[in-house]
This record gives sequence, structure tokens and C-alpha cells, in this order.
Amino acid sequence: MVTASRYYPQLMSLVGNVLRFLPAFVRMKQLIAEHYVGAVMICDARIYSGSLLSPNYGWICDELMGGGGLHTMGTYIVDLLTHLTGRRAEKVHGLLKTFVRQNAAIRGIRHVTSDDFCFFQMLMGGGVCSTVTLNFNMPGAFVHEVMVVGSAGRLVARGADLYGQKNSATQEELLLRDSLAVGTGLPEQGPQDVPLLYLKGMVYMVQALRQSFQGQGDRRTWDHTPVSMAASFEDGLYMQSVVDAIKRSSRSGEWEAVEVLTEEPDTNQNLCEALQRNNL
Repeated sequence: MVTASRYYPQLMSLVGNVLRFLPAFVRMKQLIAEHYVGAVMICDARIYSGSLLSPNYGWICDELMGGGGLHTMGTYIVDLLTHLTGRRAEKVHGLLKTFVRQNAAIRGIRHVTSDDFCFFQMLMGGGVCSTVTLNFNMPGAFVHEVMVVGSAGRLVARGADLYGQKNSATQEELLLRDSLAVGTGLPEQGPQDVPLLYLKGMVYMVQALRQSFQGQGDRRTWDHTPVSMAASFEDGLYMQSVVDAIKRSSRSGEWEAVEVLTEEPDTNQNLCEALQRNNL
């Protein structure tokens, strides 16, 4: 897919990481570039939510099919932290756990193999350290917090709102409040499974896509500027490489280097290794 996107540059080849389009993170990236926090030192991200499992057994329950918190939301956070700081993960250390293997709807011979708790650390370029906690066993309100700490202050996005505090200040200040109303015209069922934060991000991303195609004389062309902040297929490959390294670390208990593939892997060999790990 990466090779094809390079070969056909006129094709719109984007990864749908909607967090990049949220105004809070757009503004956070600008402020980091303007040295609001000084030199970036530490990133900390937390996502707390109820179970990701659906009422029926499906792909979300199976690690081999891409289920679990690390795959479904962890990849977005990995990409977001790299996008905000301009630093890529070089080494990672992580732990994946499955606390709920069966429930009232998933029982008998079927059991859940995907993670519902994940904790990982990343050593990034320039000495930046990142910590990410993903917990999908917590009832109550959805918690999504991303913090960047630097030598001169900190920035923290709580949900879709952005706060900041300089080292010289006595309290934090509200830098941006997102007032976008999402829900009008949406069906009652369906979007309820998607956190409001991600629905807002999707709205902003679709608006950018619309702007990209508007005003083009040829319907086969598009303007790169409105979607310039979107993740590319190369970014997607990097995200997957970090996730693979975290999963290796969880099995080995050691720090693992992030190795981005430069050639297409043997899919049959990967599947055999994954099945062997699952059986073990």
C-alpha cells in the first residue's frame, strides 16, 4: 500500500487519524512550535473507558484480527505524539493484558484474546520520553487526556479542550474550548459506540476533505493544503511498526527497538508466527 501510494501521487492516500484535525491538537502543535513549553521533555497520555467489546463475538475480540485497545486507539496516540513533537519512537517497553476473557455474551468455547489494558513507554528522538496508559475496564465517563511537558511549561488537552501553564504561572489557563455540537442529524444508534471526541475529529476531517475537492475544475484533482496535516501511508506503517514493537516487548519483558519495514514481509510466515503465539 505504501509503495502504491508513492507510485500514484495523485491518489489521495491518507490514514484516518482524526485526532490530528481536532482544534485542540492543531493549536497544541502550533504552541509547541512557538516554544510555549520550551524544549519538549515528557509526553503523557491516558485513555480510560468502558469495555470495547461488542454484544456479539467479532473482530474486536481477537488479537489476530486487530482487536484490542492498543490497535484501535493506541495507534492514534502513537501517531499523535509523533505529530505534535516531531519525534519518532526509537525504543518501546510495554505490557498488554486481557482481564475480561468472557462475559454474558461471549462464553462457551469462545474467549477474548485482545487486550483491554495496555501500558507502554516510548523513548523518542531528542531524548523525549512518553508514557501511555489505555484502560478499557473503567465504567463512567470517557477520559482522554494528552499532556506535553517542556522546560518552560506544559500543555494538556482534556477531551477537546486545551489548557496550558507556564512555569512562572501559578495556575493553568484555558487556551481553547471546542464548542462544536455533534449529534444533530445523527441516528440514535451507532455513533454512541464512538467517543464524542473522535466524532468531532471525524467532522473536522470531513470538512477538510470537502475543502480539498471544492473549487477544482477537474474532479480527479484535489488541493493538498486542507489535508496537509493528515497522516500518510508512511505514517501508518510507522504506527504499525511501533505497535508491533510494543507487542514484542510485552512478550519478552524487554525494551524493543522500533524497526520500520523497508520491504514487504512474508505474510504466510507472519500468520504462522502469530498463530503459534496465540496457541501458546
